[in-house]
Amino acid sequence: MRTGAVLRRTLTLVMVPALLACAGAAHAERLKDLVQIQGVRDNPLIGYGLVVGLDGTGDQTMQTPFTTQTLQNMLANLGISLNNGQASGGSSASNMQLKNVAAVMVTATLPPFARPGEAIDVTVSSLGNAKSLRGGTLLMTPLKGADGQVYALSQGNIAVGGAGASANGSKVQINQLAAGRITGGAIIERAVPTQVAQAGGVMQMELNDMDYDTTQRIVAAVNNAFGSGTATPLDGRTIQVHAPADPGQQVAFMAQLENLDVRPAQAAAKVILNARTGSIVMNQMVTLQSCAVAHGNLSVVVNTQTVVSQPNAFSNGSTVATPQSQIQLKQDNGALKLVTAGANLAEVVKALNALGATPADLMSILQAMKAAGALRADLEII
Repeated sequence: MRTGAVLRRTLTLVMVPALLACAGAAHAERLKDLVQIQGVRDNPLIGYGLVVGLDGTGDQTMQTPFTTQTLQNMLANLGISLNNGQASGGSSASNMQLKNVAAVMVTATLPPFARPGEAIDVTVSSLGNAKSLRGGTLLMTPLKGADGQVYALSQGNIAVGGAGASANGSKVQINQLAAGRITGGAIIERAVPTQVAQAGGVMQMELNDMDYDTTQRIVAAVNNAFGSGTATPLDGRTIQVHAPADPGQQVAFMAQLENLDVRPAQAAAKVILNARTGSIVMNQMVTLQSCAVAHGNLSVVVNTQTVVSQPNAFSNGSTVATPQSQIQLKQDNGALKLVTAGANLAEVVKALNALGATPADLMSILQAMKAAGALRADLEII
């Protein structure tokens, strides 16, 4: 029995350092997840159009005159003039009361190496005060790039992921009704020239996150796989690669290059604070130094009650409802609490949880710790 206990104790002592070594080792990633090839990029497209066929949920044209103007211009291009109605006593174009038409903005992303005739998805968003785009059809809308040229034409039925109903002042809605999507709703009409390699097959890779250590590791991995001198670092983000000059061989070269396993360097210590949602995220490199923290909560409570004043009999007075408010101001005592130093993420979380602060208060505490030099990390507020 004693021998078995000693053996189990020895195994435990051997396994703990092994687990610590595995936890501290960085995970290898594919090169395609760390870099992007210069010149291979998406291009945003945007257009303005009309959605028709809505079930009374379109724009209120008296409040959105651009919808009426757009419809009038579209009908004029189709040979239909609305100005003749004024001479015959009818309603003019500016007095049209339309409920099944909505002005929208159409956005799409033109992927690299896209060719004319290919279909891409588009997103349709209401520009006016339309209640819903469900059941609508987008009329042919040209999509332009940053240079003002038309690169795609969009048209089709809109798929809206939300649902809703309203009656007698009550309304129920799920998700967003003023935006939808058309799968394959745009046809590419013009391609964007994409030049990956320069003369002699020279191309450049750009790291997603600038890091000198990771750059050096990528260069070493590429040179070990394809030979010395294939990759040369230009700075902490850009790497120059000598690929085959033959375009037919460049595809096979890029396929092998992107699948190389590289062990990236450990990221810089960083704490992300989301002021809108109160979320706090920190990576494993964050450390704490010993410090003392005192944080008191200030709360204001306002209670409002309605008091009914009833007049005396035969006084010809009227019953009056008067609101009365009571305000209470409370401030909790903030005693100094010792925050112990933490060398890893688990110790940092344990030390911060010991303060018992809410996420909103913890944001202020972390900023004060950073100013005092006790928080060894970069604070980023989004």
